[in-house]
Amino acid sequence: MTTVAILFAAGVLLVAVEILVPGAILGILGGLCLLGGVIAAFVQLGGAGGAVATGVALAIGAVTLYLEFVVLPKSRLAKKFSMSETVSSRSQPEVADRALVVGREVIAVTTLAPSGYVELEGRRYEAFCQSGMADAGARLRVVDVDTFRLVVNQIKESL
Repeated sequence: MTTVAILFAAGVLLVAVEILVPGAILGILGGLCLLGGVIAAFVQLGGAGGAVATGVALAIGAVTLYLEFVVLPKSRLAKKFSMSETVSSRSQPEVADRALVVGREVIAVTTLAPSGYVELEGRRYEAFCQSGMADAGARLRVVDVDTFRLVVNQIKESL
């Protein structure tokens, strides 16, 4: 009986600390102590004692989950340690406004094979040439704006 009580006490203590210090390690150790207590209860106290120990361990687990995921996030402690501000900026600027660049003529700054750089109004953009390779200095037309680059095609020269 002493082994069962010690394992359950250690399990409850570790699970209680897990509620305040999330990270899962203490909760897992507490759960293993409770499991050890249940196994010890079956061995020392028989089926009835093991069943009671199992019920107590499940109740402790349910209360722990409720406290950690329902009560704790709404507490002053959680609000003090949680982030309350968000960053609304972006890590990358917009490549270009689709309405302003689609259909415009650009000049290849580097060879596009099929990716490279083009220039539009003095600004360099990364570009992808749908029509294959384009030499540096080639005239290209913007046909689309991808997530991070312009999509271009070579301009067909009419004779």
